[in-house]
Amino acid sequence: MFGFDPALLLDADGVPFVDAMVLSHPEQAERLRAACPPAAPTAVLAGDPCYDRLLSERPLRERFRRTLGVHPDQHLLLLNSTWNPDSLFGDDGPVDLLPLLLPRLRSELPADEYRVAAVLHPNIWHGHGPGQIRLWLDAAQRAGLTLIDPVHDWRQALLAADTVIGDFGSVSYYAAALGTPVLLGAASLDALGPDSPVADFVRKAPQLDPYAALLPQLDRLRTEHRPLPGPATLTSSDPGRSAELLRALCYRLMELPEPSGPARLDRLSLPPYQPPLRTTPLRVCTRALRHGVVELHRTVSPEYEPDGPGEGHLAVHEDTLDREVLDLADLIYRYGAPDDPRLGPPADWAAEILDHFPGCSLAAYVTGPHSCVARHRNGLLVELTTDGGGADPAAWASALLARPTVGPLTVRTGSSTHRVRVTDLR
Repeated sequence: MFGFDPALLLDADGVPFVDAMVLSHPEQAERLRAACPPAAPTAVLAGDPCYDRLLSERPLRERFRRTLGVHPDQHLLLLNSTWNPDSLFGDDGPVDLLPLLLPRLRSELPADEYRVAAVLHPNIWHGHGPGQIRLWLDAAQRAGLTLIDPVHDWRQALLAADTVIGDFGSVSYYAAALGTPVLLGAASLDALGPDSPVADFVRKAPQLDPYAALLPQLDRLRTEHRPLPGPATLTSSDPGRSAELLRALCYRLMELPEPSGPARLDRLSLPPYQPPLRTTPLRVCTRALRHGVVELHRTVSPEYEPDGPGEGHLAVHEDTLDREVLDLADLIYRYGAPDDPRLGPPADWAAEILDHFPGCSLAAYVTGPHSCVARHRNGLLVELTTDGGGADPAAWASALLARPTVGPLTVRTGSSTHRVRVTDLR
């Protein structure tokens, strides 16, 4: 990524500090030879173990998506920032990009069609402190942003991602090497070797316009995406062989016989389950069609009225920090186990909500990933269920608000269709 500085490679006598400098591709050896000829003999080509781990775990992509609570028809957008003043999370660029970007993402992207996660370089966490990072990103997390462990889980999130918005750091380059569409929000070349593959990638990759509508840019990126040839071919000259090559080098330097068994890289572990917990109020637009079909569009943006054909309503999580909005909510919902003694039976909780908030028309208790109990002010008490997959059951409750009757219900969110059973519990 960066240039080779002789001051960092040679001692005062012009002798290399190291016995071996591990490189992943011959082009790096050529740049080393041009920048610092005395260090060139130390170069050893040994592949890229990080890239090899990504390649080997690609078959588990759907599993990694499920750990983030990404539904099969959802689009996972991964934000990533390296550690640099000109990075996506830095403040030396033409705009302070991430604070500008996050509110726009929550207000412009359909909540049921997009999930957003972020990988911030470990030095960002160390430099500012976890408390400060979480304070800065608190509103975004309440709107559904998932912060990814930058040491143990970033590779899994990258494999799960459909699109990446990043900068000139290595995560964006690895994403491009995997063939994932990348939109650069920060594209400074100052920290890069001018003739490096990463610099070439930054020059050629599509760039984000922070002032233009985001959804058309993401749609265009996806439909027009053609992988750049550089990242996939220049990340490693020996994909899949880094463990073997690195072990051989280490034993050669120790002048010890190499073990006879195959060399292995550690597997990528399955991260903890991290579904989104949106407690920011949702603006919902619904349109009831024929044959029990309801079109639904939800956005995480309490400052805007719903935009689109149909009827609009406000759906609010009971635990929202915007407590004053509960008095304005048409739908109040929460997630929990159906036998949680703190809340009582879902039907009783729903009755309590309708009693406490007279302006609320529907209370919905999401009892699992495929089930929800809802009570309408008109007396309707139902369970909403599907056989699996699909969207957030709180979205089904919004559809029920548009069509408050017992019977089959079909919910459309974007290009996805969900068949929901509405069972009378009275």
